Amino acid sequence: MWWIVTPRKPGFYHYCISLVYPPGRYLYHKSLRESIVRVQGSGTGFMVQQAVQRMPTGISSLDPIIEGGVPVGSVILLLGDIGGGNYEFVYSSVVNTLNTADSATDPGASRPPQIHYTTFTRTSEDVRHEIAKSFPMEDAAKLKEKIRFDDLSEIYFENSVVPDDWYSHGDIITRLQKRADHAGILAQLSTSLNAAEPNSLIIIDSITDLATQCTGSHLWQNLTGLLRGLQRISKQRNLTVYLLLTRGILKEVEEREIADIVDAVLLFRWEESSGARRQRVMYFEKFRGVMTHLEERDLVKFAVRISKSGGFEVSNIRVVI
Repeated sequence: MWWIVTPRKPGFYHYCISLVYPPGRYLYHKSLRESIVRVQGSGTGFMVQQAVQRMPTGISSLDPIIEGGVPVGSVILLLGDIGGGNYEFVYSSVVNTLNTADSATDPGASRPPQIHYTTFTRTSEDVRHEIAKSFPMEDAAKLKEKIRFDDLSEIYFENSVVPDDWYSHGDIITRLQKRADHAGILAQLSTSLNAAEPNSLIIIDSITDLATQCTGSHLWQNLTGLLRGLQRISKQRNLTVYLLLTRGILKEVEEREIADIVDAVLLFRWEESSGARRQRVMYFEKFRGVMTHLEERDLVKFAVRISKSGGFEVSNIRVVI
């Protein structure tokens, strides 16, 4: 599949590019109009490869900076200080994606047909309530209709001192039957992820919960093996994955190993600004396929603002010198 362009001059092309596939059919790709595509060749006709398909994050102040969204198939680690903004990033992304799903007209955007939200310690009602309370929803019913929740708390808590009736509402016989049928939590997570539709957005809340249950070397190897497998299957099925991880709870070497596995690391931190005022900032520590674009424009560190009306916003883009 190739993009056929006729630039005004060789080198770089900044305008509309048409896709010819199959012959005689043209597809307009808005995101390429807004980005810079390197053109090979000379004369009046050039051929360049198709651009990477993007999934908008739903954050209007961020998507134009990263050429319309994140590459589809990315596994993205959202590593944050406590209260640093990684949860707000996810909630704002979910709300804006649901708010614009029916009205989206950009054919270049790949919007997820399903949002698949997996939790280990929190209930789906708790997550929906927190999202709705944090940011305005045009139709709050979409939080229940458009998001598939997988609550794995019964497996998470079953070998703990937590009483059964704190996390399970079934009778003792039902709980024992479920327990007998349970595989390990990593195997159950694999089954849950495997049920996600292609092109879906997957949110795992959180890797912190999961990793603290995998303290032995064998269990840790199973966890990192699962994440490597997830990074692989996400490309085959066009799954975009957000992994939430709280910074400073795991050992540094464990954090770095997870960061090495994933495609992207977004770091959410608190920093002291002028006047000793605390300010949230977001760093792109790593982003395969996007980092070169950001580095060329010196866009790596962003100030973050969170409001009920605007949700998660990046502002005052800072150049790292």
